[in-house]
Amino acid sequence: MTRRDDQPDDRRPQVTNAVPLTEIWRGDIVESLHLGHAVICNGAGEVIEAWGDPDAVIYPRSSAKMIQAMPLVDSGAADAFGLTQQQLALACASHQGAAVHTDAVNHWIHGLGLSDEDFRCGPQMPQDREAFNHLIKTDGSPCQVHNNCSGKHAGFMTLSKHLNGGPEYVDPDHPVQRACFEAFEELTGERSPGFAPDGCNAPNSITTMRGMGGAMGWFANATEGGGARQDAAVRLREAMIANPLLVAGEKRACTELMKACHEPVALKTGAEGFFVAIAPTRKLGIALKVADGSTRAANCTIAALLVRIGVLAPEHPATLKFMNAPILNRRKVRTGIVKPVDGLLA
Repeated sequence: MTRRDDQPDDRRPQVTNAVPLTEIWRGDIVESLHLGHAVICNGAGEVIEAWGDPDAVIYPRSSAKMIQAMPLVDSGAADAFGLTQQQLALACASHQGAAVHTDAVNHWIHGLGLSDEDFRCGPQMPQDREAFNHLIKTDGSPCQVHNNCSGKHAGFMTLSKHLNGGPEYVDPDHPVQRACFEAFEELTGERSPGFAPDGCNAPNSITTMRGMGGAMGWFANATEGGGARQDAAVRLREAMIANPLLVAGEKRACTELMKACHEPVALKTGAEGFFVAIAPTRKLGIALKVADGSTRAANCTIAALLVRIGVLAPEHPATLKFMNAPILNRRKVRTGIVKPVDGLLA
């Protein structure tokens, strides 16, 4: 971790006061239990409901991408380069490297006069099965555009060109990252004690559950005409809601649950069991962190919290893929269930 000089060096795991969020049942007993923290916040950053510790210190990981995309829009870079709503959605995405993602990102960076070599995110095998199989069958190698964060990095490169910032846009002292840090602290309402490189090599700032939930509540309450920051928030929020497939991909929780919600909701997962939601019609933001980093628990818990605030039907087929989802063995016999703890739904 890169630490600011005026902050204590506390590297203890943030599991203190974590509470059960998701249970894994096999037969008649709970076989496994996932603990964590969750908050629901309003636009003033106030915690309306909480599970675990609202002041738990966390890395939001890729759940922070819409915050990191703020300077791309409020600086004027998005308009200067004529970015589309789809490109703004990709700037907030953790995509799975399908052709629909990589073709769009390649088109974007080529329009900037750049190539795959200009990314600073590193190559990654695509999660999309068709793209994965194509590379295997052709003895191909993944490119940086396959990286699930390549849309975010295309946004960084766009902003860097706008600011004449130079090619090393992931350097913490680069104008792009300085703008991202400023937006992050403003929206979370907290001074971040430090940062560390994310999986894509960009700095990921530390905050608290309260800070991240409050930022999502702020996004949910942003309105057009409220200033450059709020205008940017509305555009990014609406881009995600309008393009759920670009934000993640087929069979992914972000995409499927956004499609399933009967009210507009922007969802974003992050590595190590993080998840956020922006619910503009309810004026609420959600942040959750599963202490052991489990994706299945984060997917189940976010579905439960969306049901709780009234934007997702509990019996929708997409809901049931992640919440109260059956566990099947290799003979397709139901052996258990992934379910939220009692009381999380209501």
